[in-house]
Amino acid sequence: MKTNDKLWIRLFLILTLVAFIIPIYAQNENIITVSGYVKDKNTKRALSNVNITMPQTHIGTVTNADGYFMLKIKSPDINKSLEFSHIGYLNNKVPLASKNLTNVMVLLLPTSNVLTEIVVFNVHPRKVLEQAIRKISENYSANENLLTSFYRETMQKRNRYIGISEAVMDIYKTSYNNRSANKDRVQILKSRRLLSQKQSDTLAVKLAGGPTLPVYMDLVKNENLFLNLDDLDSYQFIMENPVCVDDDVQYVISFRPIVNKEYAMLHGKVYVDRESLSFTRAEMYLDMRDKDKAINSILFKKPIGLRFNPQEVSYLITYKTIDNITYLNYICNRIRFKCDWKKKLFSTGYTIDSEMVVTDKSQNDISPIHWRDAFGNKQVFYDKVDDYWNKDFWEAYNIIEPTESLENAVTKLKKQSD
Repeated sequence: MKTNDKLWIRLFLILTLVAFIIPIYAQNENIITVSGYVKDKNTKRALSNVNITMPQTHIGTVTNADGYFMLKIKSPDINKSLEFSHIGYLNNKVPLASKNLTNVMVLLLPTSNVLTEIVVFNVHPRKVLEQAIRKISENYSANENLLTSFYRETMQKRNRYIGISEAVMDIYKTSYNNRSANKDRVQILKSRRLLSQKQSDTLAVKLAGGPTLPVYMDLVKNENLFLNLDDLDSYQFIMENPVCVDDDVQYVISFRPIVNKEYAMLHGKVYVDRESLSFTRAEMYLDMRDKDKAINSILFKKPIGLRFNPQEVSYLITYKTIDNITYLNYICNRIRFKCDWKKKLFSTGYTIDSEMVVTDKSQNDISPIHWRDAFGNKQVFYDKVDDYWNKDFWEAYNIIEPTESLENAVTKLKKQSD
C-alpha cells in the first residue's frame, strides 16, 4: 500500500496573520432542549465523551470535557427517553417531556463489579480480529447513508487558544460491503471561525483536510488504515481485560507494530463486541520512535528555517449500534508538536484538536455528494470559513457544547476581532 494511504492528516505551516469576519443572523425553530451534566455515580467526577442518543434514532451528541451536554430535539421527533452510554459504565436513561429540561444531572454506574463475574475464555486476539473483519459486511450498513454531523477544530499555542472553527456538515457513506473511502464525501452546510489577531501569533498553523476526518479515519470503512487481513502480520496483538460498552461486554485487543516499514505505523487498542463481533471503538496513536517517519506522515509544508518536532498524534473512534446495524458515531484527533527557529533557544508548543460527532441520519432519498461540493483532503478549513461568531448561530442544529475554557477563549478572541 502507498505511504499516503496509511495516514491522511497533514499540517500546513505558513507565516501569515489574517481574519475577516462577516456577520450572520440565526433563525429560531420550535425545539425541545435538554441540557445538563453527566458524572460518575461513585466519585461524582465529570465524564467526557459520553454518548447521548434517543433510542432507535440517530439523534444525539456527546458530552464535552466538562461533562456538559445540550441536545435539541424537534417537537415531532420527541421520544420517551434519552439514553446515556460510556465505556466502562452501565447505560442510564432520562425520561423526556414536551418541555425543556435544564440542569439535568445524570449519574452513570461503573461496570467493574459486573465484569468481575464474567469468565473470559482463552480466545486468541488475532482470531477475534480476523472474524470481526470478515463480519464487517454483516454488522455495518449495506446501504448508502447520509449522516449529519458537527465538527470542531481548535488550535492552541502553549495553553492559549489562537484559532477555533466549527461546522455542521453532511457525510455521505457508501455501503460497507465495499471497504473503500474513495466515494465517501463530506459537504459543509454551515460554519464559522475565530482567529487570533495578536502580532505575536505570526506562525499560522493550519490543518489540511480536517472536516474529512469521518471519511479517512473511519477505521472500519477505510481498510488501508489498519483493519485488513493482509496487514495483521505486521502487528503483535494482546488480549486485555474486557470492558462494557452499551451494556455489552467487549473484547479489548491492544496492538503494536513488530515490523519496520517505510512509514510511521499505529499502535493502540480496538474494542470488539463479544456477541456480534462488531468493532465499537478504537484508540490509536502514531508511532513516534522514528521522528523522521512521523514528520513525513503529518507535515505538509513549513517555512524555511523552522524546526518541527512532533510530540503526539492520537485518534479516538467510536461506533453506535442501532437496530443491529453499527454506524460511525464519534471521532477525535489530537496533534501536538513543537516549533522553533534556528539560533533560538526555546521552542513553542502547539496543539490541534479536532472532533466530529454524528447528530442525525437522513431518512429521505439519499443522493451522493458531488465532488465539486465536497470538502477536499488538501483544503484548509480556516481558509474556507469567515462567518461571524453569533450566539444563536447554530439554530436547531446539535453540536458538542463548548467547555468553559473554550467559552472564555471565544470571548477573548471576539474582543480582538470587534
